[in-house]
Amino acid sequence: MNINKNIFTMSIAALMIGMGAQAAFAFQQSPMLDAEVKAGKLPPVDQRLPTHPRVLDVESIGKFGGTWHRAYKGPGDRWGPTKLIEERALKFFQGADGKLKMIPTFIDSYSMSPDGKEFTFTLLDGLKWSDGVPVTTEDVKFWYEDVFMNKDIVATIDTLYAPGGKPLQVEIVDGRTFKVKFAQPYVYFLTILAKDSTGEPSLDRPSFIMPKHYLKNFMPKYADKAALDKVVAEKGVKKWSDLWSSKGPITAWNQNPDLPVITPWKIVTPPPADVMVMERNPYYYMVDKAGNQLPYIDRIEHKLFDGQENFNLMVVQGQIDMQQRYTFNGDFTFYKENEKRGDYKVLKWTNSEAWSLVPNLTVKDPGLNALINTVDFRHALSIAIDRDTINELSQSGLGKARSASPVSSSPYYNEELAKHWAEHDPDKANELLDKMGLTKRDGDGFRLNKDGKRISIVVETYLDAFANTLEMIRDNWRDIGVELLPRVIDRTQYDSNRDNNDFQMQYTPFDRLSIVPSDPRLMLGDDGYAEQYYTWYQTKGASGMEPPKDSPIRSLWADWDKAAGASTIEEADKATNHMIKTFVEQGYVIGLVGQTPALVIAKNTMKNVRDGLINDDVTRGEGIAYPAQFYFDK
Repeated sequence: MNINKNIFTMSIAALMIGMGAQAAFAFQQSPMLDAEVKAGKLPPVDQRLPTHPRVLDVESIGKFGGTWHRAYKGPGDRWGPTKLIEERALKFFQGADGKLKMIPTFIDSYSMSPDGKEFTFTLLDGLKWSDGVPVTTEDVKFWYEDVFMNKDIVATIDTLYAPGGKPLQVEIVDGRTFKVKFAQPYVYFLTILAKDSTGEPSLDRPSFIMPKHYLKNFMPKYADKAALDKVVAEKGVKKWSDLWSSKGPITAWNQNPDLPVITPWKIVTPPPADVMVMERNPYYYMVDKAGNQLPYIDRIEHKLFDGQENFNLMVVQGQIDMQQRYTFNGDFTFYKENEKRGDYKVLKWTNSEAWSLVPNLTVKDPGLNALINTVDFRHALSIAIDRDTINELSQSGLGKARSASPVSSSPYYNEELAKHWAEHDPDKANELLDKMGLTKRDGDGFRLNKDGKRISIVVETYLDAFANTLEMIRDNWRDIGVELLPRVIDRTQYDSNRDNNDFQMQYTPFDRLSIVPSDPRLMLGDDGYAEQYYTWYQTKGASGMEPPKDSPIRSLWADWDKAAGASTIEEADKATNHMIKTFVEQGYVIGLVGQTPALVIAKNTMKNVRDGLINDDVTRGEGIAYPAQFYFDK
């Protein structure tokens, strides 16, 4: 993958273009909506679309109708369905040449000032919420003043939106145009938006728009107190602000069918239903080149499953129409052998991640804490692992032994860093541990820590498919006298343990290794190896834990602060590359196998599903394929 380094000033790509006069098009809608239009419950399609709808240059002109069947793991599996419908203000698109571009979606146009401090955005004219109410800068003002800057809702503004410690400012120009201003240059801002802004209500990210006409009813500033108190009681929360959360009963798109959205589908049957259901948004703002309002597919049904074997059974029985989430490279041969039986094909996207062990630098056990915070200990754990065997047995030999560092297609790739601590050298690992003074062992051959306790590490993961990998690492670590205790837990518990500093080590795909500045937070410690330290950094010491004065993590933060205030891309990239180097050389995250394919199951009747796309959290997983263009040819 190549990416244009001038991505921040790129104009609208050929993929999406503004339409000419409406008269040149005869718009069509899904037959699913015909009866409602005929009955006067919905306006005609040309009145539901923007004045100049965004045109999606689809792979092929599709057919309306059908239900897309996929699988999910319950309420904790929020991001899988979410990534199918996100509408970033700017969004990554991968062209036929493999390059990533940034394109606007519900934004008609955008620009950056020469000094990099001011960004101007204009909404599509005639853009509407899913209930038909127009989207205007009143929704921008509401998001900024009443939500983003409201301490009762957003207690701490993410450092990505407060470079130099000063939050972004929003100025309303007119009914469609607004400006975002920073106190210092912020040349990375647009690429951050391509990953982190969204058209579904989001509290601590720059969504820019939230449906004021609906959400004001759940805020004391606007709502009747008695009515608001009634909602709080009905939803079973303690106070009104508890309604406002990415997982909350009001503002979470997948929990509230009444919430207006601008996404191609909206929730109608929320989790924890056995089948979570989404249906088309009749006001979605995109059309194809023939004037057909997208999406093509009417419904998406997510069937609840538990366990990798059950998911794989759904695949071979033909119950999955298209899905990348939960496909497992260790089952690649199994998927291929059953293509005919399940009437599907297996596509290979490219993962921008490394399967990794994530130690907790702030682990509560003092003896283990001292070890994990010692670079030689992390070094020993890393080189004790036989990555080639893990690759063969858990990834079907499809990946590469490597560190948790930018992938080879990234503009931030460094071959030397990719190989850092990735060799298998148990003799050297034992030597490192001996030099640390960890020479005493118990009757089972495990080393004893200086407190006299066995060196034992609980490693958590959230999918049973990963258990075999942990068993292989357990055998490797036994050879150096370190005990690994594998633990497979529910994803909700897994996330909670991380957030509450209640884990020792976790096993997960460490991603965002393509366009690093789009979201450097994982490298900075967020949601992982230094959650408590990162919280301290982000809150300027108001909460979290302060790292030691000589901790190298402070260097990472200083580098990002420098990149976030740089006047040019070149200056910003220099600081970013130094940040990456320090992160990798410290071994804060122990990468095992990376650059694996992301296997995509696609029914033979499901069309416009491209092969060879870049799968990363930055490109939003399955969202990079623009699911609104999928259709069934049957």
